[in-house]
Amino acid sequence: MNNPKVLIIYTGGTIGMINDPETGALKPFDFESLYSSIPELKQFDYELDTYSVEEPIDSSDMNPKLWGGIANTIFENYADYTGFVVLHGTDTMAFTTAAMSFMLQGLKKPIIFTGSQLPIGKIRTDGKENLITAIELAGMLDMSGHSVIQEVALYFEFQLYRGNRVSKISTFNFEAFKSYNYPLLAEAGTNIRIDQNALYRPSLTELEKFTDFNTRIALIKLFPGMDMSIYDAIFDVSKVEGIILETFGNGNSFSSAAFEKMIADYMANGGIVLNITQCAQGNVVLGLYETSIHYKRLQVLSGRDITTEAAVTKMMYVLGKTRDPEERVELLSQNLCGEVTI
Repeated sequence: MNNPKVLIIYTGGTIGMINDPETGALKPFDFESLYSSIPELKQFDYELDTYSVEEPIDSSDMNPKLWGGIANTIFENYADYTGFVVLHGTDTMAFTTAAMSFMLQGLKKPIIFTGSQLPIGKIRTDGKENLITAIELAGMLDMSGHSVIQEVALYFEFQLYRGNRVSKISTFNFEAFKSYNYPLLAEAGTNIRIDQNALYRPSLTELEKFTDFNTRIALIKLFPGMDMSIYDAIFDVSKVEGIILETFGNGNSFSSAAFEKMIADYMANGGIVLNITQCAQGNVVLGLYETSIHYKRLQVLSGRDITTEAAVTKMMYVLGKTRDPEERVELLSQNLCGEVTI
């Protein structure tokens, strides 16, 4: 069996920064000198290649066009590598991992995203361990020579998460991410423990790529006392084709005849409304309380236990995939790639 071959893709972010020895200022990492900067990598029996996007960015500037660029790079190199590691800023990494799970479906190889809270050039950096273990996971094969991980995942601080089930929870702690509604795929200690029951296995036999996301969506976080008339312009199907409501608890909201009519008219004109919970843990159960019965009556879609990041990117994917209202409802109601519990 040939040694695993891993492509490391650098998009930007804290992990790719080192100190300039002359000025002391942070500058982008030179991935051509990867082995000299991280000599531990020489102990791998892996073949490593690197690729940096033309203009590395702060992850706050990430967008669907750039997601498509990452997906295209992986798709074009898919046959040549055992797995892929994507280095990315932490602020929007969970959006990108969720987006990538929809853009590239039918994976039989791992795409492991990672980053760091401290630049890789800092003495106390968490970046080295994150990168080393992400590479190990990306090249990990079972006894039959198949990839152990066959999905988009996020590795950070000794833990591997499903990419469309994770959210960033801290700007300070090294444990920057959390998956509240889905178990870890793996945990790294003295060895790497894989939870075989948590791993995703696609039903598709071939890798499919779709990057034409539709960004004509809106995300509205409800709060007590909000004046919904301010948001009236959002409920215009000619401008916004899908709306995600972040509601209270199990999918509840304040009682408002005007708000109900706004939703009803919007949906009657072909708009899609998805109800997700503001809570980090738990799920939407429409009709469980009286304050969500109106959503059930209006046939607003339940997001169940989906994260905000996955809801946003799934909505973009579905609205880009089809213009048929019934197909949109059907796709949003399904578990497409492990993003929701049904």
